[in-house]
Amino acid sequence: MKLQSYNELLHSKYRLSLMLFLFLNAAASLFYIYSRKEGFLSPTLIIALLSGLILLWMLLRPRWKFPLLYIAALTTGLLWAWQIVRSFELVFYFDNSFLLLSLFSAFFIAAIALNDNLLAFCLHTAPPSATIIVLDRGQDTLLIAFVILLPLVGFTLNHMLQRRRDRFTRRLVNQLYEEKEAWSDLSMLDPLTGLYNRRGLMNRLKNIFDNHAGNHFVLLLDIDHFKAYNDNYGHAMGDQALARVSIAIRDAVRSRDIVARYGGEEFLVLLTNVNEAIAMKLSERIRHYIHELDIPHLFNERVATHVTLSAGFAPIIDEDFDSAIANADRALYLAKNRGRNTILSWEEVDRQDLSRPADAL
Repeated sequence: MKLQSYNELLHSKYRLSLMLFLFLNAAASLFYIYSRKEGFLSPTLIIALLSGLILLWMLLRPRWKFPLLYIAALTTGLLWAWQIVRSFELVFYFDNSFLLLSLFSAFFIAAIALNDNLLAFCLHTAPPSATIIVLDRGQDTLLIAFVILLPLVGFTLNHMLQRRRDRFTRRLVNQLYEEKEAWSDLSMLDPLTGLYNRRGLMNRLKNIFDNHAGNHFVLLLDIDHFKAYNDNYGHAMGDQALARVSIAIRDAVRSRDIVARYGGEEFLVLLTNVNEAIAMKLSERIRHYIHELDIPHLFNERVATHVTLSAGFAPIIDEDFDSAIANADRALYLAKNRGRNTILSWEEVDRQDLSRPADAL
């Protein structure tokens, strides 16, 4: 998946090379037929028809990925070799430069359309080159060899450079993808606790709804009197307490449950595939784990206790996450009013409209 876009780009480049190659062959063959008045079954007519049919088929089947370029390169190379033999029988006695012109023509088409595909280049130029060497009979061997070897060496070196560039590009794409994934993960995590932030929670929530059936519960937790904790111990100690609480919450739930830092000292747990009894059991386990941390908390001059939390939970009905949050928040508010260090279900909340005062937490 991660190289899909790059592979699609390479496929598009491959298709364009093949279409250009077929177009040049069709154009050259039609010009040759027009200028030489070729007969009905000439190789050039076959090249024109074959190239035109493949072009039409490619336009009708744009997603077809069969490696047709090599077959087309070899087939047209053989047909051009056949055409050179037929034409040489007519012109060799008065125009010995015909072989060189034919060789230049074959390499010209390959050089324009196949400059980044060495194998296809060789498949197309090999039949005409071999044919011309045989027909020349040693008269211009050095010149023909030079005309063949110079572009062949040049294209071989170019092919090696392109292969290195392609490997480098693939490594770069892999690296960029990995960095993108790392940054994406970091953007969904709270830097202090390592838990999901709200963005990460919403990302996981969509996955839960799409791939997990059953009942899901939202558990909203809040550390009791945390403002007083920060005031008494300082924000550095407060951050340490938050980190320890987050680890305890994560340890108390199952691996498939989603834990997020929902606010300053507020946490959210998405309990997946549970009923209300199991949701209450997991919630009480969290409360117990936090209590067992024994984090000292001097609430005021008269009261010394430990860090505790209160929580409210509610089911997610018809994937309505916002309503579940609102119901869990009302249960949390009531748990705070009942003395804190308490877990309540939303069903225990009075059906009255509860207004939440600013100092409730």
